[in-house]
Amino acid sequence: MVDLTLSQRSRQILEAIVEDYILTAEPVGSSTVARKHSMSLSSATVRNVMASLEELGLLASPHTSAGRIPTDKGFRFYVDSLVGLRNITYSEKKEILKRCRETEGNLTDLLREASSTLSILSNYTGIVVAPRFATGVFRHIEFIKLGTHRVLAILVTCNGSVQNRIIDYEQELNQEDMVRMSNYLNELLEGLTISQVREKILSEMALEKNRYDELLAKALTLSRKALPDEQDEIYIAGQSRIFEQPEFSDVSKMREIFKAFEEKRRLVQLLTNCMQAQGVQIFIGSETPLEEMSGMSLITSTYMTGTSTIGLMGVIGPIRMGYSSVIPIVDYTAQLVSRLLTKNK
Repeated sequence: MVDLTLSQRSRQILEAIVEDYILTAEPVGSSTVARKHSMSLSSATVRNVMASLEELGLLASPHTSAGRIPTDKGFRFYVDSLVGLRNITYSEKKEILKRCRETEGNLTDLLREASSTLSILSNYTGIVVAPRFATGVFRHIEFIKLGTHRVLAILVTCNGSVQNRIIDYEQELNQEDMVRMSNYLNELLEGLTISQVREKILSEMALEKNRYDELLAKALTLSRKALPDEQDEIYIAGQSRIFEQPEFSDVSKMREIFKAFEEKRRLVQLLTNCMQAQGVQIFIGSETPLEEMSGMSLITSTYMTGTSTIGLMGVIGPIRMGYSSVIPIVDYTAQLVSRLLTKNK
């Protein structure tokens, strides 16, 4: 939070400049502020206040214009102290609810739909980090024969996460044996987290071979292959919407942003750091640690099951973002997803 004390006049003028800049992406001049916002102030008075705001680092003067634009610091002051959040509309609530309910409790579909919905309603890029699969609690595993040496493994956790993996296996198995293997594993692994499942399978496999018949040994081998890699899943929707904004028309800047989206590992690291605090968080421009995201802002909110934070969702857009409308959309979507997940738990 920017710790500054501004007069009421300075606050009004800064708010006017920020909101005009959000709408136009153009530097804002003193005459525009005086005329458009009915402040009963002369252009000269507005110009003097703008100069003071620039000295405080809240505004900057582009070389090509006599007008001024908000700095990252100016946007931060606006978000912390000036922005008036609008209420989310009935039609927006209806759209979010409709899209999320259509997923019928499937976690992957729900999170993918949430990222798409955030993108559509904000007109920016929607992003959702899924719960780490390794922290989920094992519910059951099922094997389905696809061919002579090919098996489909379906692994389900208690929070509704589903992992499907096709496994090539050198020995032939019949479907009856695979049912027996599933039953054995479901009893052995009941109530364990996926991380504990890994450890349990490895420890069981390390025991003396004569403790197991051949079928159970095969079951352990298959289950180990069925476990997903320990990495976060991230859903991104509407990447191209970023480039509809005039400040990102530069080709080199577009390349940098695409690079940030493609390097999902680094993006996940940034986003998982946001999960340390519950609720809505806002990162403006230089506050985001990814160099490629300079000139962009990130609005996030955690989503939960019960009292446990399990993931994060949000919107990435230009610093010149419509904060008053995007913040309520992100907040409502995260709360709705939390309610649906808690209900289906």
